[in-house]
Amino acid sequence: MKKKYINILLGDLEVNRDLKLLLTIGGLYALAIFLSNTFVNIYLWKQSNDYVSIAIYNLFVYIVQPLTFIIAGRMAKKIDRVLVLRIGVSTLAIFFLTVLFLGEKAVTYNMLLGSLLGLGYGFYWLAFNVLTFEITEPETRDFFNGFLGLMQSFGGMVGPVLAGYIIAQWNNSQGYTVIFSISFILFIGAVICSFFIKRRSAKGRFNFIRILQERKNNKNWGKILYAHILQGLREGIFVFVISIWVFISTNSELALGTFNLVFSGCSFICYYAATRFVTPKRRKRSIFIGGITLFLAIFIIIFNLNYTILLAYGAIIGIAYPLFTVPYVSLTYDVIGKGWKAGEMRIEYIVVREIFLNTGRVISIIIFLIGIQLVNPETSTPIVLLVLGSGHFIVYFLIKDITLPLTTKNNVTNIKEDIISHENR
Repeated sequence: MKKKYINILLGDLEVNRDLKLLLTIGGLYALAIFLSNTFVNIYLWKQSNDYVSIAIYNLFVYIVQPLTFIIAGRMAKKIDRVLVLRIGVSTLAIFFLTVLFLGEKAVTYNMLLGSLLGLGYGFYWLAFNVLTFEITEPETRDFFNGFLGLMQSFGGMVGPVLAGYIIAQWNNSQGYTVIFSISFILFIGAVICSFFIKRRSAKGRFNFIRILQERKNNKNWGKILYAHILQGLREGIFVFVISIWVFISTNSELALGTFNLVFSGCSFICYYAATRFVTPKRRKRSIFIGGITLFLAIFIIIFNLNYTILLAYGAIIGIAYPLFTVPYVSLTYDVIGKGWKAGEMRIEYIVVREIFLNTGRVISIIIFLIGIQLVNPETSTPIVLLVLGSGHFIVYFLIKDITLPLTTKNNVTNIKEDIISHENR
């Protein structure tokens, strides 16, 4: 009976054990993160009622994450890639265990918690990207990316609203304990699964400095990297400020879960549509439309804030993000795929890209912290959101002149499929 259902799902496709295990780990990760990660910010907010504490927590995530990518990238070329993955999921399990252990004192250790999460993200995603490329074959790669995307979409829609419901039904403190405990158990399951993946020896020299300097030789690579700084400017503060605003407007974790359901549901539909209709010729136009929509959407929430308006904002950005992200990611990977020694240096390209993206996120939070110190948060936060929220729109003016020479399809495809799953974290 079990084999019958697997055959219905896979058809005639031959899927090896390591691929199934990697998919299982990816699914456990998606559910664990979407179940709890949004609510860590709210958990800390309820303990402090202070933007500074939440901003510093996120700042340390974004400082430590790119540094970890550098360490993980070196390890991926020197030792077993599976060990790097195991370190990542183990660190994420330790993160949730630490949150549980600290309880009501968690906000006091916001820098420690941010550092742990950044460590976990860095090790996990570097290894997952490399293993995706190594474990999948051309005939199984579409199935892998498609099925992983389905699990991530499911986690994005169901996880936050389920967590919000659990917290609403239980005493607040007990509800948070339940969802953090579930995430911890899911990551322990991922750690166990990693022990069954076949060890994969590493080889090669890690030379990310050379790829960092390549932006001087490859103007397209330089433009893409600076565009990622602009992308990070919005992502740095919006990821926690909007969640806090939804909670302040409703005082309900279930309402926050519903907001994420609206956003993820719209994104799921539009990502599907964008992958079908945004052709290479339409990429830059789509980036422009998505970027300006993301910018204009901010005007909805900075003047009159209530839950209905926030839901409308969630739906609009849920539609706009795919219009921006799908062509932008494709363009990025095409630039990488046509870069110097793209196949040999794919890990280094991932690491350098991550450094620039997180540089933008760090700059964003620093500007936010300066703003709320100079002027009260109620006045400064909308202004900072408006200024930094223009990042995705300005990206268009950096990438509009990028032109790519014709190359063989395989070079591009290999790089794109090597790191595509990273975009869904």
